[in-house]
Amino acid sequence: MKFEATTIKDIAKALGLSTSTISRALRDSYEISEETKKLVLECAEKLNYRPNPIALSLKERRSRSIGVIVCEIANNFFSQIINGIESVAYERGYNVIIAQSHESYEREIMDLQFLASRSVDGLLISVSTETNDINHLKSLHDRGLPIVFFDRTLEGLNTHSVIVDNFNGAYLATEHLIKNGYKNIAAITNSEFLSITNERLAGYKQALIDNNLPVKNSFIQHCFYGGMVFSEVEEAVNKLFTQKQKPDAIFATSDKLSSGCLKTLNRRGLSIPNDIALVGFSNTDIAELLKPSLTVIRQPAYEMGRAATDLLLQQIESKRPVKDFEKRVLLPELIIGDSSSPLKK
Repeated sequence: MKFEATTIKDIAKALGLSTSTISRALRDSYEISEETKKLVLECAEKLNYRPNPIALSLKERRSRSIGVIVCEIANNFFSQIINGIESVAYERGYNVIIAQSHESYEREIMDLQFLASRSVDGLLISVSTETNDINHLKSLHDRGLPIVFFDRTLEGLNTHSVIVDNFNGAYLATEHLIKNGYKNIAAITNSEFLSITNERLAGYKQALIDNNLPVKNSFIQHCFYGGMVFSEVEEAVNKLFTQKQKPDAIFATSDKLSSGCLKTLNRRGLSIPNDIALVGFSNTDIAELLKPSLTVIRQPAYEMGRAATDLLLQQIESKRPVKDFEKRVLLPELIIGDSSSPLKK
């Protein structure tokens, strides 16, 4: 049996009134008496009547919905961002439609086409690892669709963005390891295409340089899918241990890479931090419950979601075209666990 939503006709039939009277009563028109309005509202509530969003969007030229594209909802970082997005959107009367790219450029295009076909009022996006062409975004942006980048950004689109100070976060992580006596620090990082990769590697390298330690290219391993495919993390870690000079610490630059490194090191039978130290970028709530507890750079993910949504809704609701765009940079935090305890000599 097909579900059919309650309509104005159903209320009119139940009360023996015309549909035009029901419509005016629901709009709180001065033409309708308070007694009739009360009767109509009580009946609408009883029949679980809700205005048709498609009809409203045609009338208002707005769907009261925003689209969100992330690589993976299961990632702790992105799930916390989504919580932030929804908290602002629902406060302001907007619905949220979420799509996952799974780090695929083609999937991202399909997600964008789907959201555009649903006439979303704006888009929040963290681009996929495969995305280095913005034409699919630019074409919609040029036609008036407000777009805000968060976490991962691209050059060439004049719009708002909200990011974390990736350079500072990586610098803090690397400097912490150096202060604890580690000198051969490897980095396992995302695809070279991503903005976060370049910013985090820059912070990692600068911390080494500032402490008179060499930057070894062989100690930098890229994982194209950022840990979504566990085998690439395993391969990256194993490559580090085939070298003549082996690392005494690893800095993993994202959530999935951090957990993948931990899993691989455990599989190799290595004791953390006795055999090798580990610091990651991670927003997992169980970092401190792990054995050993994991030292992490924690990002203000919830706050990022709120900030990005606030900027998007400002753009959507602006009476004039927005020409001045903002880049908000949020500060990460170093949370010290046992996985990076001082090196035993």
